[in-house]
Amino acid sequence: MIVVLMGPPGAGKGTQAERLASQLALAHVASGDLFREAIAAGSPLGRLAQEYVDRGELVPDEIVVQMVLERLKQPDCARGVILDGFPRTVAQAEALEQALQAEGKQVDLVVELVVPEAVILERLTGRRTCRHCQAPYHVRFNPPTQPGLCDRCGEPLEQREDDREETVRHRLEVYQRQTAPLRAFYAERGLLHEVDGTGEVEEVAARLARIAEGA
Repeated sequence: MIVVLMGPPGAGKGTQAERLASQLALAHVASGDLFREAIAAGSPLGRLAQEYVDRGELVPDEIVVQMVLERLKQPDCARGVILDGFPRTVAQAEALEQALQAEGKQVDLVVELVVPEAVILERLTGRRTCRHCQAPYHVRFNPPTQPGLCDRCGEPLEQREDDREETVRHRLEVYQRQTAPLRAFYAERGLLHEVDGTGEVEEVAARLARIAEGA
């Protein structure tokens, strides 16, 4: 089973994809994680991706497609996969479709998490990360015991460049402009389902599970 999980930045795709992958015993492949691994490794591809991420722009299709298709060849993806953050453009979706067809496979289900912009802004602009151990925090939902300092190692917390309000708003504009057309692409194939992405994590997970079980 191959599931595509769509949604704007801050919609909760990562959290929900992990839960759904565990429930269905499928691999969880997040394009964002692939980018961060390449960036952390300092590879040429990672440095190139960093330039786009810092500007709140989508990484070019050819780079994304190359990274994800290589990941899908790994043994843990043989039974199926939850694709988190990919595809983000129609060109990426077409490349994925062609690659899967060559192997006699196809996307079985596409789910878009729908979340209001105001909620996304609160979620993303409030995120903080420890510069030393990368522990995640949120100024409202998961604050550190001592403001501005990591509970684990005591090092200062920082706001990622792509979580600043101006960048977040730009990322949302980019999503609407370049990713939203995927709705039509997958709707035409009868694969698209919308799920309310607001509320508690467990509530959203239950909505997703009901859709996936009926696919």
